[in-house]
Amino acid sequence: MHMPCLSPLRPLAVAACLLALVGTAQAQWIWRDRNGQITASDLPPPREVADKDILQRPSNARRVPPPPAAAASAASAPAKTEPELEQRRRAAEQEQQSKAKAEQERVAQQRADNCRRARSQLAGLQSGQRIARLNEKGEREILDDRGRAEESRRAEGIIASDCD
Repeated sequence: MHMPCLSPLRPLAVAACLLALVGTAQAQWIWRDRNGQITASDLPPPREVADKDILQRPSNARRVPPPPAAAASAASAPAKTEPELEQRRRAAEQEQQSKAKAEQERVAQQRADNCRRARSQLAGLQSGQRIARLNEKGEREILDDRGRAEESRRAEGIIASDCD
C-alpha cells in the first residue's frame, strides 16, 4: 500500500538529518601541540595547550578556565591530605617489601632446586654408570671420561654457588 501524501516528506526528512550531521561534523577543535604538530578532534585540547595555539574551535564551544576555588583548595590541600599521603606511602612501602620478600623466596626456592639437581647429577656422574646426552645435532652420545669430568666440574660449581 502506497500513501502519496507521505512520499514528499521523506526526502525532506532525509535532508534534515543530513544537515544535522554536517553541522556536528564541522564542530572540530584544531590546535598546535608543543611539538608544532597540528591536531584535530571533536574534543577540546588538553589544558596545557595555550589559547594562542588553538587554531579553530566550534562556534558554540569555548574552553572553560579552571575555577578559582580549585586553586585555593590546592593550597590548603596538603594540610588536609597529609595523613592520607602518609597512609598511601606506608601502603606502597609495604607492597614493595612484600614483593621483595616474594622475590627472595622465589630465588631461594630456585637455588634449592638447582642445588638438588646438581647434587643428583654429580651423584650419577660419580656412580660410574654410563651417561648419554644429546649433542647439538640432536644425536645421542655417551659421555667419555673427559666429558664426565667436565660435567662433574660444572655440577660442583653449581653446588658451590647454590647450596648453603
